[in-house]
Amino acid sequence: MKKAVLSVAAALAVSVTVPALAADMPAKAPKVAPAPPPSPWDIAFGAAVTSDYNFRGISQTDLGPGGFAYFEPRYNITPDLQLYGGIAAASVKLATNPSAEVDLYGGIRPTFGPVAFDFGAIYYWYPSETQFCGLTGPFPFLGPCGGNPAFANGNTTLSDTDYWEVYGKVLWTVNPMIALGANVYYSPSWLHTGASGTYASGTAKFTFENLIPNNITFYVSGEGGYYWLGTTDLVAGVFVDNAGTGGWDLPDYAYWNVGIGFNWKVFTLDLRYHDTNLSKAECNSLTADPSASPNTGVVINNFTTFASSKWCGAAFIAKLSADLTLGSLK
Repeated sequence: MKKAVLSVAAALAVSVTVPALAADMPAKAPKVAPAPPPSPWDIAFGAAVTSDYNFRGISQTDLGPGGFAYFEPRYNITPDLQLYGGIAAASVKLATNPSAEVDLYGGIRPTFGPVAFDFGAIYYWYPSETQFCGLTGPFPFLGPCGGNPAFANGNTTLSDTDYWEVYGKVLWTVNPMIALGANVYYSPSWLHTGASGTYASGTAKFTFENLIPNNITFYVSGEGGYYWLGTTDLVAGVFVDNAGTGGWDLPDYAYWNVGIGFNWKVFTLDLRYHDTNLSKAECNSLTADPSASPNTGVVINNFTTFASSKWCGAAFIAKLSADLTLGSLK
């Protein structure tokens, strides 16, 4: 009888303790699929409106307002190495009266910690150009140009000013507040004239956060550069020195800008002062400004120009832009 009681008690003990032990065992966590790696592809795009499109100190819109837009696909080989290519378009008002300026560009951007490099090439395309002739009377050496008595300021252009250049840039982000940069651009034929063009500049930017409410970032920045321009080809007699022996040595010049900006989300308002050391006569010799004022003749590097242009003078320019990437919208 004692054995029977003990057997029943043992059975009850087992029936009670087994479920208790099972309840104490941790349940297996469900398997979670790993997050997919970020896509190496991205697209940057943006647009801007400006009171004057100024390119290295020279107005491209006859001192008037302009618009700009760009589209730039990017591929990240690694987090520190990016390939890119893009197209940008800007409204212009130049001597050859193109319908726009279209920039086709591409390159590679390696980054080493706080130092970012950018190496690439850009092609400046001016579709639907028309040769401008500001000479009176017949001039057979100008080919189909033939002179335009309505603009008797002596300015004459080529019929094609498309050109390309290669570039190298470096930007050192010293800290979240300070960024310093350097840039070099080179073209074997500036504006298709046959004259080489080398532009080098240094930049500095100082960014201040939390000074203005509503998450608006404030910055001060500037650039100082110099443009070395070579000697033109003797193209259909358009570019020739006074002795008639060859091309014309284009004037070199210095360019600088300084300004302030305000950034809020994807929008930036930039207020900037631009200037060069070009005289009005030298400016005219580089731009063939159709609206240039006639003068009695100024000799520049053994070349005489008979007009003065305001396209290269001091200018205060306001620009409102929006810049974002497809990845930032996700």
